[in-house]
Amino acid sequence: MMDWLMNLFQIRSGYELTWVMIGLAGQAMFMLRFLVQWVVSERARRSVIPVSFWYFSLAGAAVLLAYAIYRKDPVFILGQALGFVVYVRNLRLIRVEAQENAEAGDSA
Repeated sequence: MMDWLMNLFQIRSGYELTWVMIGLAGQAMFMLRFLVQWVVSERARRSVIPVSFWYFSLAGAAVLLAYAIYRKDPVFILGQALGFVVYVRNLRLIRVEAQENAEAGDSA
C-alpha cells in the first residue's frame, strides 16, 4: 500500500515524503481557517472573520510557501507569497485598531 501511494504521488525518497507531509500539514492549517470561520459564524448567527482565521492563514501560507520553494513551483510560490503579505497586513491592521480602541477607552 505504501509503495502504491509513493508511486501515485511520485515520491522517490524519504526526504521527498517528509516534504509532502510538510505540504499536507500546511494545507491542513490553511483548511482549518475555514472551519474556524464557519464555527464562529454559526455561533454568532452572522458572517464573522475571527482573528484566528488570519493566524491560520498566515501559518498555512508560511508552510505552503516553504513547500512551494522546495518544489520550485513559481506559480505556487507567487500565490503563497502574495497571500502571506495580505495576511500579515490584516493582522497589523487588527493590532492597530485594537491599540486605538484601547487608547480611546483610556482617555474616556
